[in-house]
Amino acid sequence: MQSRVAIEKQFRLTRIGLFVVWAILSATGVAWLVSSAKERALSDVMQKAGETLSVQTEILSGVLDKYRLLPPLLSRQSSIRALFVRDVEGNAQSVDARRVAEATSSMSAAMDVAFFFPDGEMLANARGTFAQRAEGLPQLIAVALQGRLGRAALSNSQGERTYAFSSGVRRDGKFVGVVIVYVDFYRVEAAWALSARRIFVTDKSGTVFLANDPGWRLKSLSDLRQTGEVDRYLINGRLEERLDLVRRLPLLEWDLHVLADPAPVAAARLSAATIATLLSLLVGMIALAALRRNEGLTIKARRDRAIALRLERVVRDRTRALSITNASLSKEVEVRREAEERLRKTQDELVQTAKLAALGQMSTALSHEYNQPLAAIRSYADNALRFLDRGALSEVSGNLSRINGLVERMAELSRTLLSFSRKPGATIGPVPLGTVVDEALLLARPRARAAGVASIRVGDGVAGVHVLGGRIRLGQVFVNLVNNAVDALSGQADAWVEIDARREGDRVVVTVIDNGPGVEPEQLPKVFEPFFTTKGVGEGIGIGLSIVDNIIRDFGGTIMVVNRPEGGACFTINLQAAESDAGISGVQAPATAGADA
Repeated sequence: MQSRVAIEKQFRLTRIGLFVVWAILSATGVAWLVSSAKERALSDVMQKAGETLSVQTEILSGVLDKYRLLPPLLSRQSSIRALFVRDVEGNAQSVDARRVAEATSSMSAAMDVAFFFPDGEMLANARGTFAQRAEGLPQLIAVALQGRLGRAALSNSQGERTYAFSSGVRRDGKFVGVVIVYVDFYRVEAAWALSARRIFVTDKSGTVFLANDPGWRLKSLSDLRQTGEVDRYLINGRLEERLDLVRRLPLLEWDLHVLADPAPVAAARLSAATIATLLSLLVGMIALAALRRNEGLTIKARRDRAIALRLERVVRDRTRALSITNASLSKEVEVRREAEERLRKTQDELVQTAKLAALGQMSTALSHEYNQPLAAIRSYADNALRFLDRGALSEVSGNLSRINGLVERMAELSRTLLSFSRKPGATIGPVPLGTVVDEALLLARPRARAAGVASIRVGDGVAGVHVLGGRIRLGQVFVNLVNNAVDALSGQADAWVEIDARREGDRVVVTVIDNGPGVEPEQLPKVFEPFFTTKGVGEGIGIGLSIVDNIIRDFGGTIMVVNRPEGGACFTINLQAAESDAGISGVQAPATAGADA
């Protein structure tokens, strides 16, 4: 895996290469955009200047065309021909000619209209100095004499300029005179003055003949222009760059010029260069930011990958350690399960041993229970034999009935002992509480009588109540509780034990109380602990109440003990109430071995 330094070096080289590429592309792009902007701006400037040139060309041509047609029209009029006839004294009609010239000049807005004889003598004119000075007159007369339209651009030292058109006057085929019309350019130059561009006309000698700048008129163009890569013209006292658009006027042998300001081209180039540079900088910054971001993401990805690999190694090591720990825990769990199983078996054996020990403790009282019926049976049997010898059959029948009752009592006691001594199963179901209590008292009463406990009472609430549990194990609970009370009451006068029950919702609360000395307050929390006993050595091992607590918990119930205010102890059992089972009625037969009915 590449290190951070290697990645940074790689991206540094990439940035250098990107900068070189960006510089080349930016320079190319800026140059192309500047060139394109220059061409577009130049085209726009030239287009607008060309439009101005075309308009002014048409205006100038229109003005000159109007005056170009005037001399031929005048020369063909008979009234004009009549002006060149001399009287007998040789006088010309100068007054009429002058009047006609003035009228024509006024109507046509010409600078001047003049009439000349072929020898150059002026017949008349409207006004102006060009006709009076006869400037350009020989050329104009010579061309008119040839029957062509004469034309000439004229100027004088006072700066006056005009364009003259001449046409010959013939009468009876004879050349008698010349009509010359002088054009005034004042209105043309006044119109040009409204334009922001320089407009001027140069003749074939390069002299500025017409211009909207008075300072340029009748000056050589070479004095007003500095040639170079870009021509500079003298404008407002300083040389400025201008673009010169020229339109040739061949008939006049003039060139019409329009100067366009190249400032928009420079502005367009500057704007294009600025925009292109900003765009290239923006693109470069975006590319650099993207590269930096990619570099950061790459470094972060490599760092995350390194962290992930470290975490994978840590997880693998931890997993291996956890696997070892889990295997160890599995073994430990298995050992604990086996220990719990052994403990459960030991507990069951201990419970059974406790039951057998209780049976051993009750053996003396039970032997008395059996000896009394046996002695009575023997006595009733001997009497029956005597009554048979005497023939007193009614007395024999009575003795046999008594013997039968005693045998049934002994058989019930035997069945109860057999059922109590067997190991119970784990079956839980509805059991009649009254039956269980009766069977338990059948085993406990002989020991109670032997201990001097005169009364074991069963309350009315016990009969008809069913609880959820096992018949044999629940009987063991009451045997242990009654025996525990009997041991506490031993030797006490007027001792008694009472068992009662009450229904509270879906629970049944059973109480076992006595009028003995009770339990010491500091010993109350310990009475259900295994091997805790207050009896003397050899009188008990202290597991009876612990067995009772475990059995009640197995049935989903609780047991607690308190001292009664009037003396004695009170054991309270809380069990789940159950509906009466159809198969349970009265005193049931003992369950099979291993079952908990």
